Formats: sequence, C-alpha cells, structure tokens
Amino acid sequence: MTTRTVPRQQETSIFERRESAVRSYCRRFDRVFDTARGSVIRDVSGREYLDFVAGAGALNYGHNDPDMGAALIAHLERGGLAHSLDLFSSAKSAFLTAFETHVLLPRGLDHRVQFTGPTGANAIEAALKIARKVTGRTNVVAFTNAFHGVTQGALAATGNRHHRIGPQFPLHGVTRMPYDGYHGEGVDTADFLARMLRDPSSGVDAPAAILLETVQGEGGLNVASTPWLRQIAELARDCGALLVVDDVQAGCGRTGTFFSFEPHGIVPDLVVLSKSISGYGLPMALLLIRPEYDAWLPGQHNGTFRGNVHAFVTARVALEKFWADDALTDDVARRGALLARLLAGVAAAIPGATVKGRGMFRGVDTGSGALAATIAERCFKDGLLLETAGPHDEVVKVLAPLTTPDDVLEHGMAVLLAAARTAVSERNPRAEDDPRGTGRDLVVEPAGWHP
Repeated sequence: MTTRTVPRQQETSIFERRESAVRSYCRRFDRVFDTARGSVIRDVSGREYLDFVAGAGALNYGHNDPDMGAALIAHLERGGLAHSLDLFSSAKSAFLTAFETHVLLPRGLDHRVQFTGPTGANAIEAALKIARKVTGRTNVVAFTNAFHGVTQGALAATGNRHHRIGPQFPLHGVTRMPYDGYHGEGVDTADFLARMLRDPSSGVDAPAAILLETVQGEGGLNVASTPWLRQIAELARDCGALLVVDDVQAGCGRTGTFFSFEPHGIVPDLVVLSKSISGYGLPMALLLIRPEYDAWLPGQHNGTFRGNVHAFVTARVALEKFWADDALTDDVARRGALLARLLAGVAAAIPGATVKGRGMFRGVDTGSGALAATIAERCFKDGLLLETAGPHDEVVKVLAPLTTPDDVLEHGMAVLLAAARTAVSERNPRAEDDPRGTGRDLVVEPAGWHP
C-alpha cells in the first residue's frame, strides 16, 4: 500500500518552477491548501480559512458536501463508469430525470439539454454556434463589462481588456452595447439598442443572438433591472435574434432562484450553466436549448469530455437535496438580506463605497482597485479568502457558499469590516474621524467559529 505524501510546510517552489505564468489565484492566496469542508478550507499546516471565493462560484453548496461525496464514492466502489463520451448511461439518466423533475418542469421550461465540454466557455461557444446556425446570421450583441470566457468566440463577447489581449487576437462577430446603467440612471440603454437595431443606417447588422448576464459577476456585480431585461427580451423576439442568458456564475441559486432570470419574467431561448451545476466542484457544463432551435447535426459540436459521469452523480444529489422544495431559495433570500446588511456596514466604513449585487451574489464597490486589493490582501492574512471584480478590480466580491451558517457569514464580514477600516485608515490617517468610518450601524458579534 502506498502512503500519500503531503507537504507539511508551505513549499511552493515546484509551482514557481514548473507551473505556467498564467496562474492567478495562487498569486493572491500563496498557501498550499489540502482539505476543505463547507465554507472552510485548510492549508497543509492546518490553518483554517473562510473560503468566500468558493471556486469562483463553483461551490455554491460548499466544499465536500457529505451526501454528494458518499454518492460519488459509492459510484466508484461499484465500478461505475468514469468516462462515456455521450453514450447513454445510468448516471446521465438519473441526472436528466432529476433536472427535469426539480428544475425544468416546475418552471414550465421545455428546453433540451446539451452536454458540452465541461466548461462555461465551451457552452458559450456552443450557444453562439447554434444561434448563428439557426438564424443564418453572424453578428452577436454583447454588453459592456461582460465576461463569458476566454476561448476565442467567448472572448469576443467578453469586455475586459486584460483578457482580450488586444490587438494580437482578431475578435470578430460581436457588437458591443452598453449594459443597463452603464451611462447612468438617466440613459435607457435598452432603448438605445432598440434604436440601433431598428435603424437600417446604424451600421449594426441584425444579430443572431443577444447575449447577457442578469448580474455581471466579473464585471463588478452590475445588476440588470426587470424592465431592462424584459425590453431586451422583447427586442430579441422582434429582430429575430435568440436571447442567450449566461447563468454560469449567477445560476444554481446564487441569486436566490435556480435561474437568475426567473424573477424577471423572461424565458431565454438558450441558457448556459456550468460552475455549480455539478454541485461538488466537478467540471460540467450545459446548454439549454428551446426545442425549435435544437438544429445540431449529430456530433456537430462535440468533445471527448462532454458529459462528466462523476459530475452527473453529484449533480443528481445536489438537485434532489437542494431543489426538491423551496427551502434553499427561501434561505438564500434570508441570508442574502443578512449579507446585504453586513456589507452596508462595510461600505459605511469606506468613503463613497456602495453595496452591489443580488441574493448571495454581492460585494462592495470601493471606488478604487488599489484599495480593494489592499482590503482583500488583509482579509487573507486574517483568514478570509475574497476576490475582487469590476473593470478596475474595485469591487470586493463575496461568493460565500449558499449553505454558509449565519455565524460563519457574520464572522467573515467582521473580518472584512476590520480590514476595510484598517485599509482606509492607513490610506488616509484622518479617515477614522469621518463618521462614515465608524461602521456603528453594523452590529456583529460573531460567535462559534474562529480561524
């Protein structure tokens, strides 16, 4: 029997010597991590951290859910399939049945399920391809501050200059339009898009698809309003474009409902899911397609790893455990309101800061990328993992697992509040004299968990 050797010290030289320079999260969180459970992750020395990055939204139910883990272990021990291309399998059947029963039918959705390569970007690529195929058009409308992935088609729809690596890569076929609120409250950007598409001299070609996120996570937690989304959906119908909602990060309960678009009364033609769809952090992605647009020929969009059997196993458990009733939705609404209140206290400690987001998809816009980075760095030193978002990384983003206990959430936000106060004080020694810096409207007496 071979014994697994795990380093008991923070030895990172192998990564620095052999791993590509493209690595990113490990530059901010420079520890060697080993185990995790729920909202807590541990490094090889045994130190515990609160993980409010949660796999960039891939761990909505926390690390190592015991029921999903038990189902996966049972599948492995009985010799269940590990790889099956797109063959019929018992695991796929069980997942599709659970998805139909707990997600599609209760919401009156008739979409078919396409198993793409196991990343959100690959599912976006599939969405763009099928939209262009069925409409016979090339142009896609995407929005400012959008993030849809970094493969070439998805990257063309992504707004962030850092990821686009321009001008070395020709990123064609996308018309960029302003997202809701991009020009301030007084400008209706949906009306602007409508005018551009209806004007034969605007220079904007009729689109195959209008691609959007209802909440732009990487873009800075920008939230689209219901009227704006409904107007965009109506516009897509009027101009013969497919409405595509990228729910890779905002879906699977992150905003409260399973799909982020549910409260807005719209039904997309195509829906992209990934990240937390497996429930366990395993690679998996889906494209949901209205039946009339499922025009693929066999194998036209394929991939060796389309349909991760192990992810089917854990995803089925996640759906049966968390989506058979409204308990999680109700809990996210309550816990999201608690998070909003706690973040309001953090924002009050930072002059000019605001709270952004929806549900458990929230953060604080500090107005400064440098300040947000300082706050996140201090949080990490104090045992809390957080990331930043926005065009200048100015938003401190909280992606705590949806199942995070209230006392753990409160403790994490107390760490964030202390980090914000210190960062503001060090940036401006007189900040503590500012009544906005007192944070007295935030009452947090965390108990029960300490790093």
